[in-house]
Amino acid sequence: MKFDVVLIGSGLAGLTCGIRLAEAGKSCAIVSAGESALYFSSGSMDLLARLPDGRQVTQPLAAIPELMQQAPMHPYSRMGEKRFASLTDRAEQLLRESGLTMTGSALQNHYRITPIGRRRMTWLSPARVPTYALEHPLPWQRVLVIGIEGFLDFQPKMVTSALQQQGTKAQSQEIYLPFLDKLRDNPSEFRSVNIARWLDLPENLPRLAEEINRLSKGYDAIILPACLGLASDKVIEDLQIWIGKPIYVLPTLPPSLLGMRVDQALRARFHQLGGIVMTGDAVRRMEIAQDRITGIYTRNHGDIPLRASQVVLATGSFLNNGLKTVFDRIYEPLLDLDLLETPAREQWTRQNVFAPQPYLKFGVKTDEYLRPLKEGKAIENLYAAGAVLGGFDPLFEGCGAGVSLLSALYVAEQIIAQRRVEKSMLPGQAETGEVKQ
Repeated sequence: MKFDVVLIGSGLAGLTCGIRLAEAGKSCAIVSAGESALYFSSGSMDLLARLPDGRQVTQPLAAIPELMQQAPMHPYSRMGEKRFASLTDRAEQLLRESGLTMTGSALQNHYRITPIGRRRMTWLSPARVPTYALEHPLPWQRVLVIGIEGFLDFQPKMVTSALQQQGTKAQSQEIYLPFLDKLRDNPSEFRSVNIARWLDLPENLPRLAEEINRLSKGYDAIILPACLGLASDKVIEDLQIWIGKPIYVLPTLPPSLLGMRVDQALRARFHQLGGIVMTGDAVRRMEIAQDRITGIYTRNHGDIPLRASQVVLATGSFLNNGLKTVFDRIYEPLLDLDLLETPAREQWTRQNVFAPQPYLKFGVKTDEYLRPLKEGKAIENLYAAGAVLGGFDPLFEGCGAGVSLLSALYVAEQIIAQRRVEKSMLPGQAETGEVKQ
């Protein structure tokens, strides 16, 4: 099977890179071993919230020169200030074209309300998540936080307490909906996605609206767990018309409906552009000859290799097995690629669990084009994107989704630009290697 590009990993980085390449006319296939980390995400996307020295970042675009000084191996630093700015614009455009309605801008971070009611600085948030500007207080005087009786993945009292500490008159209530009893009888089934399948039914909307109306007199806004609107926000829009007040949702424990919405939208866009996702497959090994990937062997295809002019490694970090460990060693499992940092075992973590953890910065070492190195030499047709890269702390620096999106687009542009160079050559130059990237 022959493709222009094979991407390994179907998370945010793999899907974003695949979409951009497919837009440029590339034939692309994604090898997807299972559910991506998006199923565990809030649906909001961080770009840069803190510099490595701990200083808070309110304006990500303006902070890149300082980041480049402090962390020259950070993926953003490898891209450079101008490229970073253009890629953030392209990322926002790609999300819109994929049907995702997000609030926010790379010019200025904003606060979003987290699942426990605290505020967190971020770049982009789903339109229905409660957000507010950094320099402003919470925009609601009286907020009602409504939970669902028996649903343990959302705690309205905890949210209410945090909102009260931020100066809002918040109260909490729980509603009982008899038609959810079939799920409630089995705690393992009483999850956000299954609840949404029931709440999204047209015949159940009036009953939900009646309960909310009964409780919400005197409140300015309603906050619900993200347990409705599985396919789109239309259900919430219809409910808001019934209630006559703003309705917001907060993500719940995984599986996260808001994260799933991002995954579904990006997959749909990739398929629309002609991309193929090999779901439930996994790469077992890759062949290398003359510093190029020549064959990709997967679990489902056995001894029939996938062939591609370019390969993108978007396998994630430890959560997705893009990086693995034994007791005293960290390694990249497919090709044993060079890592950016390889400290001694006792330096992987810090005793204080709330402190920045060194292992979060571990990842593959690349050249300036984000081509991974093996024994100090770049593999010419292999690129890395997303959490498998090293040099950044996605939690402390608040940049996880941003690195995935921007590195994916950066890699896609390298591949597209390389093809343009080849097309501009005289006949035979591409094969003889007279012109290189």
